[in-house]
Amino acid sequence: MTKQQKITLSASRDIPFNKLMLSQSNVRHVKAGVSIEELAEDIARRTLLSSITVRPVLDDSGAETGMYTIPAGGRRFRALELLVKQKRMNKTALVPCIVRTDGLAEEDSLAENVQRAPLHPLDQFRAFQAMREKGRTEEEIAAAFFVSASVVKQRLKLAAVAPSLHDAYAEEEMTLDQLMAFTVNPDHARQEQVWDALQRHYSRQPYEIRRMLTEGAVRASDKRAQFVGLDDYVEAGGEILRDLFQQDDGGWLQDAALLDVMVREKLAEEAEAVRAEGWKWVEVDTEFPYGHTFGMRRVHGEAVPMTCEEAASYQALKAEYDALEAEHAEADELPDEVDTRLGEIEDAMEAFEARPIRFEADDLALAGAFVSIDSSGRLRVERGYVRPEDEPLEEVEDTGEVAPQAAQVEDTDDTVASIADDEEEDDGLKPLSDRLVMELTAHRTLALRNALAQDPQVAFLAALHAMVLRLFYRYAVDSCVEIEPRNAGFGSQVPGLGDTAYAQAIEQRHETWARNLPKAPEDLWEVLTEFDSCSREALFAQCVAMSVNAVHDPYQRRPRAIAHADVLAGTVGLDMAKAGWTATGDSYLGRVTKARILEAVSEAKGEDAADRIAGLKKAEMVTAAEDLLSATGWLPDPLRTPRLPEEDAPEIELVDDADSADGEPSDDDPESGEAQSAENGGEPAIGDSDPMEEDDPVAGDAFARTAAE
Repeated sequence: MTKQQKITLSASRDIPFNKLMLSQSNVRHVKAGVSIEELAEDIARRTLLSSITVRPVLDDSGAETGMYTIPAGGRRFRALELLVKQKRMNKTALVPCIVRTDGLAEEDSLAENVQRAPLHPLDQFRAFQAMREKGRTEEEIAAAFFVSASVVKQRLKLAAVAPSLHDAYAEEEMTLDQLMAFTVNPDHARQEQVWDALQRHYSRQPYEIRRMLTEGAVRASDKRAQFVGLDDYVEAGGEILRDLFQQDDGGWLQDAALLDVMVREKLAEEAEAVRAEGWKWVEVDTEFPYGHTFGMRRVHGEAVPMTCEEAASYQALKAEYDALEAEHAEADELPDEVDTRLGEIEDAMEAFEARPIRFEADDLALAGAFVSIDSSGRLRVERGYVRPEDEPLEEVEDTGEVAPQAAQVEDTDDTVASIADDEEEDDGLKPLSDRLVMELTAHRTLALRNALAQDPQVAFLAALHAMVLRLFYRYAVDSCVEIEPRNAGFGSQVPGLGDTAYAQAIEQRHETWARNLPKAPEDLWEVLTEFDSCSREALFAQCVAMSVNAVHDPYQRRPRAIAHADVLAGTVGLDMAKAGWTATGDSYLGRVTKARILEAVSEAKGEDAADRIAGLKKAEMVTAAEDLLSATGWLPDPLRTPRLPEEDAPEIELVDDADSADGEPSDDDPESGEAQSAENGGEPAIGDSDPMEEDDPVAGDAFARTAAE
């Protein structure tokens, strides 16, 4: 049997650095990996950790010249060369080398690079963890390997995952993205439980892992967490789960029960401060349903005026602000110090403008306040609401109106007898009879209608006055215009409705108008006449908007009203996606079938996206669909605004009164001329068209009112 020849390794030798030079046989030409500067710093810190492969340079006779070329290890040579140039290493310093004479130089270079096995990421995670356990800080580890401290924290977080999951990652049963997702919860038992559950799932996406690991936790961006404060929550013993590998909006609060207790306690403290203001009642909750103040009268206080000192400070700030703006008006970009100062001035001026509100003692004795949390986590206090049962009886005015059925006058004979009796009496002044007053005011009503119909601006003002009385004042009967807008309430709570941008905009606009209107309804007309046309139109739009009711109520179907809502939405160009509505689990996805969810994803992202989540369970599908539909602008059918063709728009033809006043019959009604009288200028002749008016004056008045309308 042939004896196997033993392998002889290449000799190692310490060679002065100035005897080394790069070889043209090095196969590495593309720069990759750690930079020369970083490698030089690493060699300076730890010295050279691996020898350089070299080949002797031979003369024409084949003898060694004492110089050596480097076919493999060029980056290490350049790093040493940099240290020599920086005078941190002598040019004659000995360099450990492996001297090769057999084979080809290119073979040495290729073999050294190809045969080198890259370090598995898991080994790096564990190495960082071992260094941390031996007392190195995260910053020291980061400095040693030229990475940021955040990278070290991420690696240590990955190293802290359950060992069984490390094994799955090493065996390529798990991706690095999945391993990253497991870092959001440090509980190894929970991590393993979730991993076992995922083995039975169709999909193992990282977002599903994060969702399962954070079930029962509360987002740090939740308004309750923002209200309490994360620092106070942690100080009270709460734990926050963080995700170091993607944006987590501050993480997840693990102890939801502790958070709820802290919210209740802080709200109770705030409510006590509000109650000390003297309100009759104070209601407290984390959130009140939208429309919870429906049917209540709102009382408004007055802002406490500035003192002389405050007014002087405010004017000084305003003058400084105007001067800085004028000084840099031509500049393309403000200097940092000027921009900072302008921001400080704005904050100071806003503090002066946000004056405390003072309420009358009588209002405090009747009204109450609601204390809750707004969508951003700040305290929300709604002051000055009077419940209907707390309204004083004397404020309810007796209108003196009589129902039409009860307005019948005495029998004609009794009326004639009464007139005869009056003739026998002396000529002294007596109050006019109700019958006569009714007749006179009927004439005046029709004349007023006719005059108002010819003055659109006053008619607009009268309609505005009537609507403002109804929507901003309670028990106000100060208008003869019988226009009554209805501010429809919402029969059931719609989750999150009050926190939407459009709901808050409506509420703020209504509140602003309420503060600018007089407290007494009898002063309203004079105030409205002093408004400019733009202000009147804006207030009119607010009143009309408050009367819109496009809610599809299953107990009161109004298909024609809903159809008109589509027309109105198309006219104003309503886009619910731009208005702020998004499809979430709470708003839509969690409340429809899986088929509806897939339909939504298919419409927004295509069939492929829908197919990818088709095999998920309902909860996982909702989460996946939320991510897919985000920022797509997709809307369900009830929120879509239909586009109406221009040719379908209704055409309205206005008839000029002057054209019909000549008594000529119109094309649509050839007999219309016969119903007009020359004596009244073409207006319908009340009393001549129906003999029943002579027998029944009340019926005649009703007919006249109908004809005039």
